Amino acid sequence: MRIKKRYLGLGAIVIFLAMLQLEFFAFRESDTEQAKILKDKGVKNPAFYSYEFEGQQIHYTHVGNPEQPLLILVHGAPGSSSAMLPYLSDTLLGQSFQLIAVDRPGYGYSNYGVSEPSLEKQSKAMLELIKRHPNPATILLGHSYGGPVIVRMAIDAPELIQGLCIVAGSIDPKLEPQEWWRGPVNWPIIRSLLPGSLRVANQEIMVLYSELQEMMKYWDQVICQVLVFQGMEDKLVPKGNAAFAEKMLTNAASVDIRMIEGGNHFILWSMQAEIREGLINMLKTLN
Repeated sequence: MRIKKRYLGLGAIVIFLAMLQLEFFAFRESDTEQAKILKDKGVKNPAFYSYEFEGQQIHYTHVGNPEQPLLILVHGAPGSSSAMLPYLSDTLLGQSFQLIAVDRPGYGYSNYGVSEPSLEKQSKAMLELIKRHPNPATILLGHSYGGPVIVRMAIDAPELIQGLCIVAGSIDPKLEPQEWWRGPVNWPIIRSLLPGSLRVANQEIMVLYSELQEMMKYWDQVICQVLVFQGMEDKLVPKGNAAFAEKMLTNAASVDIRMIEGGNHFILWSMQAEIREGLINMLKTLN
């Protein structure tokens, strides 16, 4: 009986590891798959581009009129540009913006599986998007781990960015959990069994506390308008992150904090109408 239980346990582990290799856990959609989804939603001529910046291959999806203001969508960990498909296909957003959904380094088709834990290096690689698509105004939206990334972008190039929308952003180092198991998960033998997306997510989150600590001294360089959406019931990114943003954004042109009653970590999708309205209203104040 004991031997049978052991084999059942081993079988469960083998099945679990096999499931991790499914394409679902890559958290990405190919250009062909994205194009079909977007065209089925009525989006005309979605375009897909890649460029290299200091050894980083950056891939992204672009939709909309290149003469319009630019909205850049930055996903969390794990994730990819495909997480932003509901925004890329949002017809009301498309009337006001051209939109870019970027694969952050290590995700999607941006050097998939190779992590870049430095917020500064990620920022500099993705600031090239704005230079590649000159426009009247640029607003950045970042979800979860994408939150600190867009803050870093506004620090590094304040002259290029007119607005931030932080959605459930992990920005307060004191609220960043220090899980004991992340180290063992990064051991080579275990790491090799993980899909690239989960491997990169773990490596990023392992050092996020120190990255956020390093960024603390630069928050006063954020001078654009800032809109924050935070779920009151978010179990992954505590609601205190919103209060931290309000405290740190001393030189921002404006700070608008929206606390979502009953909202969890996935308000990016469940509150899309409210986020869309906030983005469009922000743009109106810039015109």
